[in-house]
Amino acid sequence: MTQPTDRPTPAWWRTASIYQVYVRSFADGNGDGVGDLAGVRSRLPYLRDLGVDALWFNPWYLSPMADGGYDVADYRDIDPLFGTLADAQDLIADAHQHDLRVIVDLVPNHCSDQHVWFRAALAAGPGSPERERFWFAPGRGESGELPPNDWQSYFGGNAWTRITEADGTPGPWYLHLFAPEQPDLNWEHPEVRTEFESILRFWLDRGVDGFRIDVAHGLAKKPGLPDVGADPDITDLPYQDVDAVHDIYRSWRKITDSYPGERVFVGEVWLPTPGQFARYLRADELHSAFNFEFLCSAWEHDAVRGVIDGTLASHRQVGAPPTWVLSNHDTIRHVTRYGREDTSFDMGDKRLGAPTDRALGVRRARAAALLTTALPGGVYIYQGDELGLSEVEDLPDHLLQDPTFVRSGGTDRGRDGCRVPLPWSGAAAPLGFSPDGSAAPWLPQPADWAGRSVSAQGDDPGSHLSLYRAALRVRRSILTTLPEEISWLQSLPGVLAFSRGDSFVCAVNFSTQPVPLPEGAVVLLSSADCNDGLLPSDACVWLRPHTS
Repeated sequence: MTQPTDRPTPAWWRTASIYQVYVRSFADGNGDGVGDLAGVRSRLPYLRDLGVDALWFNPWYLSPMADGGYDVADYRDIDPLFGTLADAQDLIADAHQHDLRVIVDLVPNHCSDQHVWFRAALAAGPGSPERERFWFAPGRGESGELPPNDWQSYFGGNAWTRITEADGTPGPWYLHLFAPEQPDLNWEHPEVRTEFESILRFWLDRGVDGFRIDVAHGLAKKPGLPDVGADPDITDLPYQDVDAVHDIYRSWRKITDSYPGERVFVGEVWLPTPGQFARYLRADELHSAFNFEFLCSAWEHDAVRGVIDGTLASHRQVGAPPTWVLSNHDTIRHVTRYGREDTSFDMGDKRLGAPTDRALGVRRARAAALLTTALPGGVYIYQGDELGLSEVEDLPDHLLQDPTFVRSGGTDRGRDGCRVPLPWSGAAAPLGFSPDGSAAPWLPQPADWAGRSVSAQGDDPGSHLSLYRAALRVRRSILTTLPEEISWLQSLPGVLAFSRGDSFVCAVNFSTQPVPLPEGAVVLLSSADCNDGLLPSDACVWLRPHTS
């Protein structure tokens, strides 16, 4: 395959393969059963050899861990569970030595109820300046016994908690769109703006290459905090996508642009329309954002084609690169989803426990891996995706730590099933996650994960891991140099095929029958054996087309 020589080299983040590290479950270096920064440092050669360009770390800050670290008590320090600030700086330096960039999670919508600001707000009393950094409001009802409005928490229940003042009297309510331990910050307050600009500089000065912004659509709220109402317009909710949020990101972009090395922002943006989503990616705001529409899509020809078309069109409007993601720390692992009758994902109805055909899920997951890495833009890989791990759906209730389990009254088992510690080697727990003789992993690993460990797959050319390594190798050396646009090709029913330039074709067979490959085409990589020139059902192939 001939590589183009007349195309300028794109900014790294436009084509990056980014690996998500959920630190708590990646690798345990000190033997306490919990992943940590020392464990990550010991596995950097694995990540380098996998072929990714950057690492995204879930929150590693000081935290009571009411929501897995997304309740931050100190944005400038590392939780002792994971290590120290010196460990983080060593990890950043080591990652750079392995040609891996580092993206850290930033949680600006809310902090922990143990943050010094919130503790000061509770202590300071009614009407104090300390409380103005948050959303305190009097309750409704005769004695203020009802919440200030009808907003609901994403984790279940109402989004307000009433405090008790120091003298024992009932006080106002405070807003928390997530757990009560995560009070929302008031982004109308100038001190909040100033503080987070300082936090950005703190980590940029320590060498991080970018930030993933949690709940990027939710920082600003409508003035007066109006009710949602019984029949809301989902494109105009009072607690998300409020125009004032864009001014925040324009000010942040000026900060990253003032640093060398192409520092970036990646937004977690869950919004109902492509137009709303695209506004966050304008040239003076965020560099990129997660493509949740693709993650949520069913594994069906028309659905996938529609999402790809819509994604490319919305990003084209603002000149931003698309991103492609199949799983993350909040969702059901796609090997499990793709083995179900309904292969789509809905955060409000995860369908935990639905029957799953693992072999079918793996076959589709392998095809999806090649599809996502073939598309233009960036691609995200959640830890364990490269091993073909399934959702763990039989964790005992008493071990579940996700607050959604408690807040939902047990009706939603939460997200712990995709956060089980990784298998690295060995025949029994901890499967190389911790040193021998260590404490048990914080969540139990399924026994059959021994056959899916890194060591079990590493030397098998047909393994899930080997497929990812091959795909990322070709992607880095060839695909990132190809045009950012795709051209759909006429194909057989149920087959999705596109080209990028005149030297690369990707084809996915969504039909139930094998289909013939184009005559004279050379197979570069395939998710399943293409015996007798046939592409099997639920398989993907990369081709160099025949040229006469």
